[in-house]
Amino acid sequence: MELELRFFATFRAAVGQKTVDWEADDDATIGDVLLSIEEEYPELVGELLDEDGDIQPQLTVLKNGREVVHLGGTETELDDGDRVSVFPPVAGG
Repeated sequence: MELELRFFATFRAAVGQKTVDWEADDDATIGDVLLSIEEEYPELVGELLDEDGDIQPQLTVLKNGREVVHLGGTETELDDGDRVSVFPPVAGG
C-alpha cells in the first residue's frame, strides 16, 4: 500500500524533506511503519519507538489527523492512501 508520511521540526531535518511517499505491506501497522522509518533514517533510531517497541511517550503520531494512541497505538491498522504525520516532542515555556 502507498502511504504519505509527513515529518515536522527536527524530524523533517533528519529525513531531509517534509513529505515522503512510502510503500508498506498491505497488513502494516503504525508500529511497522515507525520501525521501518527508524531503519531507513538512522538519525531517528530510538526517537520514534522505545526499547519495548512502543511509541515514545512525548511523540505525537497522527493517522489522517487522529492521534494513534486513541486508535490502537502501534497496532493501529493502515489503509492504502493514509497520511501518517510524526511530530517530535515540543519544549517551551
